[in-house]
Amino acid sequence: MRYSDIAKGLILAVWASALPALEVEDRKSYPGEGGAMISVLSTADLDVFEPFIRQFQQDQPAIGVDYTVASSTEIYAAITEGMKFDIVLSSAMDLQFQLANDGYAQAYGSDATARLPDWAQWRDLVFAFTSEPAVAVISRERFSGIDLPATRQELISILRDYPERFDQSVGTYDVRTSGLGYLFATQEARNSDVFWRLSEVIGRLQPRLYCCSAQMIDDVISGELAIAYNVLGSYAERRRTQEGGDRMEILQLEDFGNNMLRTALIPRTAENVTGAGAFLDALILAGLAEEQTWAFPPLQPHARQGTPEFGPIRLGPALMVHLDPLTRRAFLSSWEDAMEQE
Repeated sequence: MRYSDIAKGLILAVWASALPALEVEDRKSYPGEGGAMISVLSTADLDVFEPFIRQFQQDQPAIGVDYTVASSTEIYAAITEGMKFDIVLSSAMDLQFQLANDGYAQAYGSDATARLPDWAQWRDLVFAFTSEPAVAVISRERFSGIDLPATRQELISILRDYPERFDQSVGTYDVRTSGLGYLFATQEARNSDVFWRLSEVIGRLQPRLYCCSAQMIDDVISGELAIAYNVLGSYAERRRTQEGGDRMEILQLEDFGNNMLRTALIPRTAENVTGAGAFLDALILAGLAEEQTWAFPPLQPHARQGTPEFGPIRLGPALMVHLDPLTRRAFLSSWEDAMEQE
């Protein structure tokens, strides 16, 4: 292990001890020229989000940013337990909506928030700043000689026809621990009649279960996985342009599209609401910009006009249906039966 890795580990351990209820994945402080500091809690990887922070500080040099990365379920628990952050960014829009609905967010309005379409905000409490599709990422080498699937039914046929090629080589989220994975799975089950058939076929292949998109994509690029199912399109596009373009292919299946809204809210415990509002405005304006200058897709539905099957997942009370404890328990039981076949 390199000394820099050791030092980073020690720093994260110290920070984690300062945040006892939160399992920190990464953290970095970006001092400003003034004394103001905003604390950001986010699911977005630091290396993906850092360019935006740098741009924000060019426009707002007096504001420092303390950026903490954690899983969506950890973030939800931290906010419900009263931990103090100025702004929360998450890919699990159902958990964000639950926080707002339960009174853990405070209202905010500005010229920037007024520019958002109705589907991209809820009651001045939750605000979308990207619209990101779920995609499948495949290894070109592992799919050599096979026609690429255009639909989930075609993917099912391929997995059934080549079990020896795909055994222990299909990756997807462990929806028991991944908030984003659970959101994608429940929305797909609700809107696509092949979800459970595909889950059962994947389950027979001894799938590998993950917490995060980035790890799945890495394993496709390395050849450990033949396919990663339902990963974030923004992460996949970024890795393809960086180093994986000759080894991976991104598939957006044509029968149904899951489009997650990455959202932000200002917790009721925020201590620097003014700074948080400035940060939120910058996020929204970046998402609405015609020319994108960051790693995330624009805040436009990756959709076919007039076909709701490809529109963004809506912010609204329907998101909470699968967060009901009994409904969640029943869904996870069915998912485990499909995924953990002997």
